Amino acid sequence: MLVTLSGDKTGRLMKYDKSTKEVKVLLRDLFFPNGVALSKDGSFLLVAETSICRILRLWLHGPNVGQVDTFAVLPGFPDNIRRNSEGQFWVALHSKRTPFTKWISSNLWAREALLKRRNFKWLQALLATKPHAVAIKLSDEGEILESLEDCEGKSLKFISEIEEKDGKLWMASVLMPYIGVYSL
Repeated sequence: MLVTLSGDKTGRLMKYDKSTKEVKVLLRDLFFPNGVALSKDGSFLLVAETSICRILRLWLHGPNVGQVDTFAVLPGFPDNIRRNSEGQFWVALHSKRTPFTKWISSNLWAREALLKRRNFKWLQALLATKPHAVAIKLSDEGEILESLEDCEGKSLKFISEIEEKDGKLWMASVLMPYIGVYSL
């Protein structure tokens, strides 16, 4: 939460070569990178930037090789991306943005004042969103194809992982003790 609130953008995406044991930095200055997925044809890689609710696309092959663009801007904080067998992507949203989180992210002085308090429970209560679950399915072009949401948080809350397999969505959370299964 403090990383998100601070506006920190020191995240990196790195590639490790097993044969040479070398690490290469592919992207720098990322806002809380959290979730990576490769396209079905291997032409691009996606990386979620959790604190600013977007997904970037890094082109690995083809005419745009090496270029980075915004793949999707999301209504909440992405926490992992998984490709399905059709080449579409499921994104687990930890929570949705609220008017307060939108305001705080655009006001540096307010973020600094909150960070000075260093009281995690106070910050959490102030920034809290209603606990619920959101899963978004994106096309290979970044368009929202489907959105599943438990608005009341009665079945699932704060999903951080989602995987489509055999006609079902498997969901889990780093905060909550459950595994959710949804039949498609």
